[in-house]
Amino acid sequence: MTDRLQGKVAIITGSTQGIGAAIARRFVAEGALVTLNSHRDDEAAAAIRAELGPQRTLFVQADVADRAAMEALVARTIAHFGRVDILINNAGMNVFDDPLTLSEDDWKRCFAVDLEGAWNAARAALPSMLEQGGGSIVNIASVHGHKIIPGCFPYPVAKHALIGMTRALGLEYAARGIRVNSISPGMIVTEMVERQLAGYPDPAAERARQAALLPCKRLGRPEEVAATALFLASDEAPFINATDILIDGGRSQMYHE
Repeated sequence: MTDRLQGKVAIITGSTQGIGAAIARRFVAEGALVTLNSHRDDEAAAAIRAELGPQRTLFVQADVADRAAMEALVARTIAHFGRVDILINNAGMNVFDDPLTLSEDDWKRCFAVDLEGAWNAARAALPSMLEQGGGSIVNIASVHGHKIIPGCFPYPVAKHALIGMTRALGLEYAARGIRVNSISPGMIVTEMVERQLAGYPDPAAERARQAALLPCKRLGRPEEVAATALFLASDEAPFINATDILIDGGRSQMYHE
């Protein structure tokens, strides 16, 4: 590794598993001090804390849907590390349903986590970033924010809105040193996807079927999303702002299968 984030302090929401954990590992390896986060202090949280160690990380249990909890998370980060340079809004949840059978509670929870959660964290971190004259926010959106898959309502609605918020905030604060970008992953093999695949009668066949849908004929890895998050968060991308980057192996560009 090349210390590309040496001296930087990052907050990564939803960072105990999957893409968030991969980003945390890469950021620590590149020299960052990292606040880890989950809404649960469970075995996954204990494992990532033990793996990355207490010298360069701080774990804060907080639900991104709770604005006060996000304000407290940012305050604890600043008290512990002295500043916040990077915010990765990775925490999210899947809500896939039929529009007419979706419950009101599921609708509200989807937006509370997938959209408002990112805003709660951003508005908690922005004052400090603005005061120090710079910062980078990276929102983890989804290919669902570009293409609609029937039966997945309302998740794509929230992800479209998250990309819109990315662009709006990026333009709002560009002249004050803040960059806001997003990443839209496609089929990435996280622990959750592994569990989904394991639920099929023939997991290997389903994995092969999913890979065959992609132009590159393989599924994505969390580390590949982490590499892009690192680039966007680092000083290597100073002229990239209000932009979304698709990481889906080219799948969303296909007109038909």
